[in-house]
Parts: sequence; structure tokens; C-alpha cells
Amino acid sequence: MLKIGVLTALTIGSFAYLVHWLDQPSQPGPGQVAAESPGVSGKPIGGESKPPAGTAPNDKPPADSSGGAAVPPAPEERVNLAFIGDVMFADKVSDLIREKGKEYPFKYVKSYLEQADIAVANLETPITQRGAAQTKEYVYRSSPDMLPEMKKAGIDLVNLANNHSMDYGQEGLVDTLDYLDLQDILRVGAGRNTEEAYRPVIMNHQGMKIAFLGFSRVIPETSWYVGKSKPGLAETYSTKLPLEAIAKAREQADLVVVIAHWGEERNDLQVKHQTDLAHLYIDNGADLVIASHPHVLQGFEQYKGKWIAYSLGNFIFTTNNNPMTWESMILQASCTKARACELSMVPIITKWAQPIQMPEEDGWKLFERLTGISVNAKIDKEGKITLGPVRTPKSSIVKPQDSTQKPADTGKTSDSAKTPASTSTQSSGASGSSGAKQGETKTGTGTAKPGDTKQGEAKPSDPKQSGTKTPDPKSSGAKQSDPKQSETKQGDTKQGAGSKQTETKKSGTPPPESKTAGPEQTNMR
Repeated sequence: MLKIGVLTALTIGSFAYLVHWLDQPSQPGPGQVAAESPGVSGKPIGGESKPPAGTAPNDKPPADSSGGAAVPPAPEERVNLAFIGDVMFADKVSDLIREKGKEYPFKYVKSYLEQADIAVANLETPITQRGAAQTKEYVYRSSPDMLPEMKKAGIDLVNLANNHSMDYGQEGLVDTLDYLDLQDILRVGAGRNTEEAYRPVIMNHQGMKIAFLGFSRVIPETSWYVGKSKPGLAETYSTKLPLEAIAKAREQADLVVVIAHWGEERNDLQVKHQTDLAHLYIDNGADLVIASHPHVLQGFEQYKGKWIAYSLGNFIFTTNNNPMTWESMILQASCTKARACELSMVPIITKWAQPIQMPEEDGWKLFERLTGISVNAKIDKEGKITLGPVRTPKSSIVKPQDSTQKPADTGKTSDSAKTPASTSTQSSGASGSSGAKQGETKTGTGTAKPGDTKQGEAKPSDPKQSGTKTPDPKSSGAKQSDPKQSETKQGDTKQGAGSKQTETKKSGTPPPESKTAGPEQTNMR
């Protein structure tokens, strides 16, 4: 029994010693450094090693101050904008809408506009059923019935600072303001007084404030200018009020967008006043400048990191025989709260008041052409617009050869040499091979732009339209020789052929400058 007791004690003692030995901290071996004691700098309390900065053990996110997993950084705040050029629903556009239905104009582009957070158009017509037609070459008036369709298509805001918003006077303009308000379509560039016309519209999107302003440097006469207590348009012949408006918008918004109306009709290159004004707008706080009026596309420029689109061309408008006026786009801008915008474009062919996306190869050709007329931008095959090499833009307009033949040198002056029959009269430095003065047309029927296709004229060749059948212009045209067509329709008034608008000049106010019409074309007012 004694032996059994001794063995039991030895066993228990050995086991206790073994447990004690296992609990001892390991001793450093040769070449090893002893671990630091808890609480000593270099090791966190708790005994765990801290991973090097920038690493995450087991690919887990580092813990935040509250002890939970860190939330990934939020994506950068962005707003996606879409811009289109000149839109109106008068004249032959109205005829086509009556024939095809109210959804006809936006049918193939509605999806693009709906995708944008904010979609913007230049509304080149008063919306009214009243007012007196103004004394000018082309006078438009569109029905309020089309505003719900425009809203359904995705248009959120329109610019009214242009040369047609007051075609039916102050009464027509005020109606336009009221009808837009009823449809909850925001507006810039016009108002019942100066404060309203130059006041920015500020829209909110996911915490971003985006300010819009509209100015025009194409106004038929100074009586259209807005006053302290007089309805009118926000002009930018003078820069004082526009620059003050931009500066105020800069204080209120994260992003400032200026919509301008300027340039020379059917000229695909910007002229000096366009560049000067665009740069001034940006110098004073604008982040993006989008413009229209020339009825053709113009190029792009990046200035001080901000984008300028000099002309978006026609979008829903009357169709004429100049193919360059059929080219259009939906300009897409994705902008951040940090005031940076990325641009891309959807190439559009617009004929018979129905814009539609161009076939792929035609789109590539347009991208290449626009690259060539841009100051420092390039457009890839996807339509993405990025900074490119600085270049001198070259016009894509092909001028026709002069058909005037020089008389044979016989030493005698013939009557035909004194006054060539084919020589056209020039006005304000512009000439047209049609023989009409700038701002005048030979035919006086309807309100169609010069060159509008009518019955009896050759129908322009139809570019591919993705298999979509082009509406027949004959359904809305009028024969030139039909004297009955001199009758004025509601909404579509044109002063008689040959009546040239006299521009008003007031002391101290720069008058609208003369437009230079393109070859074989007359002024598209």
C-alpha cells in the first residue's frame, strides 16, 4: 500500500510540473528576440500583432473606430445631363404631327432623353394661340398641345433666349411662360422682368445643386430685350447682366450650366464672339456651356478644364435641302460635384421633324467631321468626347463653284459683262446663289425656312435611318406656284416675300450683328 501511495504522489507531482512547464512563456532561442511585455510601445494591448499600414489580414476591411467593419467609400456624386438643339412644332412640323400623331417627333429618341437625370432643349417657338405676328422674315407659333408630349419624352427644362420666342410679341411670350409652368417644364432665358429672365433655375439631384442660365446674342430687335417691368429675353450683347447672373449662380450651386444662342447660321465654325463669350462665361464661374442657333453642328472646345459645345444644330425643325442641317446629336454630360464633366454624344439624323439615331458608319463619319472642326477635342467611335490636340478647325461646308462665266476678252464691254444675270445681290456681306438678299426668299408661301422642300421640288436624298420609313414631305408641302398658299395659317406666319426685316438700333446698345448665310442658302430666321 505504501508503494502505491508513493507512485500516486509521484504521478500527481509529475503531472503538475508538466502543466506548470507548459504555461511558461517561451524562451528566446539563438538569434531570437524576446517578445515585448504587454503595454510596451510596439505591440498593441491584447497580444495581437498590428498589420502594416495599408494591408488587411485575410482580405477583411480594417475596423473602424466603432469596432465594426469600415464602410467602402461612397461613389462620387454625379448628375447625367442630356442636351438637344432647336425644337419647334410649327409650320410643316405641325402638319406632320397632325398626320402622324403627337408622339411622332420624339418616337425614336424618347428613351435617350428619359435615361438622363435632367434633359434640356432649346425651344425655338412661342407656345401661344394669341398675339400679333412680328415684322420679321420667319414667324413661328406652336400649339400648347405638344407640351405634354415634350414632358412625356423626358424634357425637364427649356431655353427661351433665342430669336423666335417673341415671334408673337410680349403676349405670346407670357403665354409661353404660363403654359410651360402648367406642365412643370422649367425655363431659362426669358421672363416678365429682368430679375426673372436672368435668374438661374437650380435643380437638385442626389445632393447636387445644378444651376441653369440662358442668354441670346441673336435677337431681332432691341425691343425684345427684357426690362425691369417689361417681358422679354435675356440678351448677351452686353456681358454685364449675364456675368453677374453666372457669379450669383456660382455662389448657390455646385454646377453652373450656361445655354447660349449665338453664331452664324449654316456656318459650322464658331466665330469670334462665340469663343469670347464662352471663355468669359467660364472665367466667371460656368462649368459647362451648351449652345445653338446656326442650324448646323459645330465643334467642341475644352477651356480651363471646362467643356464648350458651340452648336447642337436642329433637332425637331423644318427640313430643307442642305444635308448638314439634317445632322444633329443628343449631347450627354456626366458631371460631378467637383465641377468636372465627361461628354459623349449620340449621332442623330433629323428629317421631317423626326430625329433618329444614325446608322453606325454614318455616325463614325460624323464623329470624324466634328473632330476636324473642334478646337482641341476628339471623338472616338463610341461617341466619347475627350481632350485632343489643338488644331485650327476647318469647315466641312463645300461651296459650289461660281457659275458666272467671264466674258471673252474682245476689247469691248458687253452689256452682260456690266451686269451678269447670274450675279446675286449681296447684303451684310453674305451672298446666295438663289439671287435673294440675305434674310429674303424668292417664295412667299408659309413659314418654311429657306430651302424647305415643297411639292414640285426635288426631294433630298434620304440617308439610312435604321430601317425607319421617312415621312413623305408632300403630305405637308404647298406648291410654289399655287397662289392660294399665300394664305396665313394659325401658328405659321411669314411676312411677304421680299420684305426684309429692318433691325432696330438704339443708342448705346449693340445691335444684333449681321448673319452670314452659307452658300446657296438664305438666312434662317
